[in-house]
Amino acid sequence: MTEIGTILEPREKNIIIMIFRHLLILFLVFTSLKVSAQSDSLLIEKGVASYYGGKFHRRKTANGEIFHVDSLTAAHKILPFGTVVKVTNLRRNTSVIVRINDRLPSNSKRQIDLSQGAAGVLGMLRDGLGQVRIEAIDLDQLDRLIEYFEGKPHPNLRLRPYYRMIFIPVTVDELSEFLASQLRSNWVQDAPRVLDRVF
Repeated sequence: MTEIGTILEPREKNIIIMIFRHLLILFLVFTSLKVSAQSDSLLIEKGVASYYGGKFHRRKTANGEIFHVDSLTAAHKILPFGTVVKVTNLRRNTSVIVRINDRLPSNSKRQIDLSQGAAGVLGMLRDGLGQVRIEAIDLDQLDRLIEYFEGKPHPNLRLRPYYRMIFIPVTVDELSEFLASQLRSNWVQDAPRVLDRVF
């Protein structure tokens, strides 16, 4: 840093600092928007969750597995067996990852029925019911669900494709040329000389 500081004039240092501040701000805004968009894209459903336990312990689930109250599993009306979802208790802001291995009745007013173990993680044991957010665990899981439900009815499920951004690597020379052209057109005429000293 001291080497650059001794080569550049004060005006040139200020230009470089301003450029990097703008790039940093753009990066931070872009990153926060991307995280927010991706998180919202993973949402499958919101609604009421309940849990089941004792009287179903060691009985067969709809997919043939033996149910255990302490497992992290759930019943859903239509999500395919084996689907792994993240369930978040909206009141407590706690989450658990569960695997769908059972069915809720089609006329149920609840969106998901959790095992007692999963409900305990979410802090729902005392209340019995809770408002939850059900999400795919990642974009690949979401893509599989979209493919599975293609052409099939899926009432109340929010399945929207998420288009991933394509990142194109940029070399330092290409970046410096781009910055130089921007500086030339917008800020100062001697930008190439400034950038040549930095890069």
